[in-house]
Amino acid sequence: MAETEHGKIYESHVLLNSTLDSVDKAEEIVLEAVKEMGFEEDDGHQIGMAIRECMVNAVVHGNRYNAKKHVHLDVDATPTQLTVTIGDEGEGFDLGSLPDPLASENLLRQSGRGILLIRAFMDDFDLHPRPGGGTEVRIVKNLSRP
Repeated sequence: MAETEHGKIYESHVLLNSTLDSVDKAEEIVLEAVKEMGFEEDDGHQIGMAIRECMVNAVVHGNRYNAKKHVHLDVDATPTQLTVTIGDEGEGFDLGSLPDPLASENLLRQSGRGILLIRAFMDDFDLHPRPGGGTEVRIVKNLSRP
């Protein structure tokens, strides 16, 4: 683990296309940081799933597969914390407009559980308007060392 002068052991800033192939690419990039940090395998799977959910939301719901729009991926890892920011260039999103995925009328729906999973798998979740338009999600996973 090589640490930079700012305490980071991994840093990546990537502009991705609005395609489902970018979902795989983003997961690969983040899992490289996860590996560098030494997360347990189960944590790695959960982080990977959270990244996939964020990316699918950005590509499908945010950018609506628009080839002229991109997904912004920033990954910053210190020895104890992984921070991932994913931003789309869509029309914006109001978290309060989401139906409760645990409500009885929504239990059999095939979509709508992504943010629930992201919140369950990560230690911190923040969704806000992206500067310049769109939506930005910042998720954090802390690494507890024995």
